[in-house]
Amino acid sequence: EKQQQYLFFLIICLCLPQIDKRHQSKDSIFFRDGVRRIDFVLAYVDDLNKEWEKKLERRKEFERNLENAGLKLEREDKKESEDGKICFVKIHATWDVLITYAEVLNIKVPIKENDIPSTVENPLDCMLAPLRLPEKVMHPEPDYFTAPFSRDKQELYLINDESTFFSPSMRNRIVNYILTRCPYGTEEGKKKFGIKRLLNNGTYSAAYPLHDCQYWKKANDPNCESERYTLYMEWARFLRFYKEQPLDLIRKYYGEKIGIYFAWLGFYTEMLFLAAVVGLICFLYGLFTMDENMSSKEICDPAIGGEIIMCPLCDQDCEYWRLNTTCESSQYSHLFDNVATLFFAIFMGIWVTLFLEFWKRRQARLKYEWDLVDFEEEQQQLQLRPEYEAKCTHKKKNPVTQEMEPYLPITSQAVRFCISGTTVLFWVSLIIASMIAVIVYRLAVYAAFASLMENTQTLQPISGLLTPQLATSVTASCLNFVIIMILNFLYERIAIWITDMEIPRTHMEYENRLTMKMFLFQFVNYYSSCFYVAFFKGKFVGYPGAYTYMFNRWRNEECDPAGCLIELTTQLTIVMAGKQIWGNIQEAIVPWICNWWGRRKARNNPENLYSRWEQDHDLQTFGALGLFYEYLEMVIQFGFITLFVASFPLAPLLALMNNILEIRVDSWKLTTQYRRPVAAKAHSIGVWQEILNGMAILSVVTNAFIVAFTSDMIPRLVYYYTASENEDSPMSGYINNSLSVFQISDFPDRNKPKLNPENFVICRYRDYRYPPDHEKKYLHSMQFWHILAAKLAFIIIMEHVVFIVKFFVAWMIPDVPADVKAKIKREKYLTQKILYEYEFEKLKERLCQGGKQATEEEFITTEGRMELSRAM
Repeated sequence: EKQQQYLFFLIICLCLPQIDKRHQSKDSIFFRDGVRRIDFVLAYVDDLNKEWEKKLERRKEFERNLENAGLKLEREDKKESEDGKICFVKIHATWDVLITYAEVLNIKVPIKENDIPSTVENPLDCMLAPLRLPEKVMHPEPDYFTAPFSRDKQELYLINDESTFFSPSMRNRIVNYILTRCPYGTEEGKKKFGIKRLLNNGTYSAAYPLHDCQYWKKANDPNCESERYTLYMEWARFLRFYKEQPLDLIRKYYGEKIGIYFAWLGFYTEMLFLAAVVGLICFLYGLFTMDENMSSKEICDPAIGGEIIMCPLCDQDCEYWRLNTTCESSQYSHLFDNVATLFFAIFMGIWVTLFLEFWKRRQARLKYEWDLVDFEEEQQQLQLRPEYEAKCTHKKKNPVTQEMEPYLPITSQAVRFCISGTTVLFWVSLIIASMIAVIVYRLAVYAAFASLMENTQTLQPISGLLTPQLATSVTASCLNFVIIMILNFLYERIAIWITDMEIPRTHMEYENRLTMKMFLFQFVNYYSSCFYVAFFKGKFVGYPGAYTYMFNRWRNEECDPAGCLIELTTQLTIVMAGKQIWGNIQEAIVPWICNWWGRRKARNNPENLYSRWEQDHDLQTFGALGLFYEYLEMVIQFGFITLFVASFPLAPLLALMNNILEIRVDSWKLTTQYRRPVAAKAHSIGVWQEILNGMAILSVVTNAFIVAFTSDMIPRLVYYYTASENEDSPMSGYINNSLSVFQISDFPDRNKPKLNPENFVICRYRDYRYPPDHEKKYLHSMQFWHILAAKLAFIIIMEHVVFIVKFFVAWMIPDVPADVKAKIKREKYLTQKILYEYEFEKLKERLCQGGKQATEEEFITTEGRMELSRAM
């Protein structure tokens, strides 16, 4: 009998854990009862270090206050975890908590299914069918008329099931709002609160909402919608690159803030297609007309370019050289320096305006579809940051709410801004110093490359293609890219630190300040080298016998006889392509390696021992600034394809290919490699819109200057109309005309080459100066001033033409489509009507029941509001 009792007890002991583990499998997103949903998870390492007791007290107080706020907690001991070290606290928001904070956060919920007819179908829909996703994926739930939630009007809303009425993204947003404001005690006389502070001091190691299933298979639980699996299969795989994005599903799963980013990125990529096609056509024009280019023909002609002796590229050590040695580089320069360059620069100025204006329309449509029309960003974003409330001990009365609230004294603000501004200026100065160092490198190695290539026989076969200028430009560009990456890595941490030190009052202020600091730094860091090559290199060289020197030591660089545009193209290609490749490595490969390393032990355990919260805990953290870095990366790319596009028509094509990959990389890492981000609302891309507008205006100016001063287009046009003497071939003789003459005997000892084996008498250099036998010896000729005047006139004309067209296009295109305006008005009217009818019915019920609170005035007032709504 004892053996039977022992056997019965052993069977029960073995069965109980299996039943328990069934609810703790990978796909479990519920408490042990299988009913209450896990809305958030807190994790901590229960180690016995010197601060163990203090952390334990903080956790007890914090979790007690969470329970007092109405949240339900369920704890998982470290013995149940995969590594035996981490404890988990699962959080569930009850219905009472959800409806309370839904009203606080002004969350809109459905009151009636939308009866407004959808837009007329596009005739081209049948052609676009291969690009479409299934309707259930594109529109996972019906469209409703919505209204802000109110506890007193619950009968008005379409509440079919309390457990699913609020979506998981809404639920985790509400819980996160409570977590960021929940107190956990008083330390050093100050009230402490917020999960962020507890994460920073190590009390908790992580706080995150759960994904609803594994990304590679659906959840076993029929109550789970497996939206993560759907997103992975239909969106996050590269083989779906040609498909449209399921924006409504992205918004439902991740929230509006992430949804609006992918909507913007997708729209930007679509618009890039047009720019890439036009840029490719301009490039092909340069390619097909390469053999017709008279300048490169004359340079390559042994009778012309072969007889032109050029002055040495450096002092003393360099020899005289023949112009036809730059034959190949002059031919390749024509690919980007031709008439199509001007057309493309003007086209891109208009394209930028079309992109920004059509995005405003797309954004307005999303605001309507996602119920963000009446979203008060001020109400959501202007809430005080918990860090601001914690660090500001002074109080003053708010003139609007007449309530006491914390504030930062003006003296403290001034000191913090001074420190912040000084730090930013120091780092910008560091960038400029590094750029000067790269310029010094270019000047120092230029002479070495020139001497090496002239005196080394093994380099003779490629000497025509790999000129000293090109070799210097390529190596300097690579060095500059490495410096850019290092400075970026360091400054990101500095920018966050000084922004935290400023103690911004609201979340919006925090993001805006950090955005401006980071963008200013990145702008100088990425574009300074391109600005140098475009606008400074070769412009302050001097002339033989009177060269200008940096620090009185290194002679300033000269442009190639075919111009500096090919070097700007090289610089732009290396920095732009290198940044995109490095960015994709950081975004995709690094998180994958980290997750693989973190899960290496768990792979040996059965699936039911590695629970859903543990699996998500081992993923990477997306972080509050995750989208900030994504926007920054794309805006910097936007600068490359707009500010310097006149030098590289293929830049939009490179950006298009990168963005097709970028969308899938971002979606893949967000769906598979990162914890689920906390849902957040946003009705626009925020301050980035103003930055894009500023760059669009600046791009017109930079491209006008590139065409005028960096390319050879204006000197060619001036020669064509004023100096050409051959009617059959107007551009013949241009090369000889663009090179000035220098008498070798006028060389000072500092510049004079050591060797002159062929006893040359004169040499040529790129400039417009009088010859040595002229009374104005070596001074700028009249043709120089004609060309300079033409360049300035071209800049003024091009800027005014493009700006006029830009502003006209912006004026012609309304920011909100007419059908969206009509739908917004219709929805407002119907929503008001429904609300007033509800109030009217409630008043009638109270009157019928003889309620004392219902008065004749209330009845008349409500009826009047209904009449007014109908009239409006």
